[in-house]
Amino acid sequence: MEFRIERVIQKEKMLLNLEVLQELYPSLTLDQYSRELDLMLSNNYSQLAIHTQEECIAVCGVWIGNKLWIGKYLELDNIVVKSAYRSRGVGELIFQTIEQIALKENCNMLALDSYTSNFKAHKFFYNQGFSPKGFHFIKLLNEKAVR
Repeated sequence: MEFRIERVIQKEKMLLNLEVLQELYPSLTLDQYSRELDLMLSNNYSQLAIHTQEECIAVCGVWIGNKLWIGKYLELDNIVVKSAYRSRGVGELIFQTIEQIALKENCNMLALDSYTSNFKAHKFFYNQGFSPKGFHFIKLLNEKAVR
């Protein structure tokens, strides 16, 4: 199967990817997604979208930022592949493309967060050359906000 890769920077095109994101966040509405994108786009957010000839089948959020300890980095966010397309090389294509983008952008590191219980994803991330280097601690201030 042939895939088309698109780096998405326009909100209007991102809104078309809602159905893919709803596989991870079924309760996410178009209005909520639109409001979140307004905030995210002003903070250097973009998306990588993978398409077949018929549809978008995967989305990965992309943040580029800087940290004192490493400098410029690229963070992957909400990596979602439609269930019908999993285990077909789409995830590997996303990670290969993201690494190319990071190198082109002169990033020193790739980063991502993953829930501690997501063991299947952890195995995949290890296979892509990622390793845990610390903990991402959170303190929920509004549990109702979690999708």
